[in-house]
Amino acid sequence: MEGINQPFAIWIMGPTSSGKTTLSEKLVGVLRSNDVQVMHFDGDEVRNFFPEDMGFRPEDRLRVVDTICHLANKCVDAGVNVVVSALTANENARNRAFSCVKNLAVVYIDCPIETCMQRDPKGLYKKAAAGEIDTLAGYNTPYEAPARYEIGVDTSVLSPDQAVQAIIEGLAGCRLRNPA
Repeated sequence: MEGINQPFAIWIMGPTSSGKTTLSEKLVGVLRSNDVQVMHFDGDEVRNFFPEDMGFRPEDRLRVVDTICHLANKCVDAGVNVVVSALTANENARNRAFSCVKNLAVVYIDCPIETCMQRDPKGLYKKAAAGEIDTLAGYNTPYEAPARYEIGVDTSVLSPDQAVQAIIEGLAGCRLRNPA
């Protein structure tokens, strides 16, 4: 990838239904079509590796983030690029990722919760409104916008293809983070 000459980890974060997984899958497709080796780790997919008693308490969410951090670093160390799509809803989770993931660029999907609620492909906002779940970040608890990120995209105004293009263009001039 132009501008980046080392294995990288791109962490795409944003509210539920903002387009994290969609953009990540499209980005991975573009990278692979350009002969860039890349792995994709999705927060929901990683969460499904754990036993059924894994919930959405802060410590459960951090356990998922820790797992993704470990997997991302193993890939970067092996020379394989990584794209992560994960909610990463609060500063504790973000700081965990920022403090351990090598060659990291953070992409924040700035999408209004109202737009996310209209999309709601998994029906999570409907379940939260009905009282069936009480842990939906952005509905039951605030989704805090990150204080720091390298690339921002607004999926309420950009198509998925436009957003992926914005991410690729942002990466070209991006300085990757490394743990302190």
